[in-house]
Amino acid sequence: MVIRTEGLSFSFDKQQVVKSLSLQVPAGSIYGFLGPNGAGKTTTIKMLLNLLKTDQGSIHIFGLELQSNRINILSQVGSLIEQPAIYHHLTGKENLLNRAMLLQVNENRVDEMLKLVQLTNAAHKKAGQYSLGMKQRLGIALALLSDPKLLILDEPTNGLDPNGIIEIRELIIRLVQEQGKTVFISSHLLSEIEKMATHVGIINEGELLFQGSVKDLESISHPQVQIEADNTVDAANLLKRHDFIVNNINHERLYIPFTSKQQIGEINSLLVQNGITVFGINKQHKDLEKLFLDITKSN
Repeated sequence: MVIRTEGLSFSFDKQQVVKSLSLQVPAGSIYGFLGPNGAGKTTTIKMLLNLLKTDQGSIHIFGLELQSNRINILSQVGSLIEQPAIYHHLTGKENLLNRAMLLQVNENRVDEMLKLVQLTNAAHKKAGQYSLGMKQRLGIALALLSDPKLLILDEPTNGLDPNGIIEIRELIIRLVQEQGKTVFISSHLLSEIEKMATHVGIINEGELLFQGSVKDLESISHPQVQIEADNTVDAANLLKRHDFIVNNINHERLYIPFTSKQQIGEINSLLVQNGITVFGINKQHKDLEKLFLDITKSN
């Protein structure tokens, strides 16, 4: 485990915001740390980065206890908490050169990082003129400059448009697949985390409600396939004859339990080949609130 915590707790004054948290983040994983705003995500991340002192519990990173190995551990960790700390009056490249000088990192890394986050063409543009997505990518480049083994990102897609979200998602996947990094990423968006994470931890009101692989999460969240068709009754009857379970139906849509992407393709082909016009077919997620309720009930 790259990150392992046991009984991690923290309080602001008398209000406990993190309650006996035990995280397990495997090497080479994208670990999605999920929870609504105010659930304790940022507080947990600040404890992992030794920015807040824990009330109780232990933190081990790379198998080492954090307090007694702080400098050794943090030299191998890159982080982006909320907004990136960039100088708006400097260009993207100048921001990276400034950080490289502070970290005593070879300047060759600067051009490598600009290429990695696809900012080479904007290297000499003032960072203040960057879009939100470009600023976030520059923030990730700054976090990666020292070539850390672990990257910790707190809500990196917050406030981004759809293109910006896709850019960050693809970059994170590339970092893990091509460079063997481990990424710990917090978010309040279940649908976004599910597109890239290999493992998930769900926190609410400071408590860890679920931890496991994305496949484990799907077995709890019961996603559905939503089908919009010109004749939902005929579509439902056809699917039932081919052993599909129809959960719900109205005059515009019907829903069946999701099992795989291949299943969606099979359903679409079956309907079209039998003369039913399909207006739309997609995987539907439960929102976090419903998922929390389900998990709480199951516990």
